Amino acid sequence: MKKVKIMLDSIQAVKQFVSVVTMYDFDVDLISGRYAVDAKSIMGIFSLDLSNAIQLVAHTDDADKFFGEIKQFIVD
Repeated sequence: MKKVKIMLDSIQAVKQFVSVVTMYDFDVDLISGRYAVDAKSIMGIFSLDLSNAIQLVAHTDDADKFFGEIKQFIVD
């Protein structure tokens, strides 16, 4: 399991992010406050507060390629 903070600041960013996440067969969750949603669900993502960074949890030990593809959304 690996965790990073991401920022999805537009509708286009959410669409692009979901299209990358759906290519992977492991589970990816987004956590904002006390809410957790499936990162493959556009509707779930839009239910979160997107004005702040969101914690992403990838449920895999081999996520290097995945994090490389979403690097534009990762924030420090």
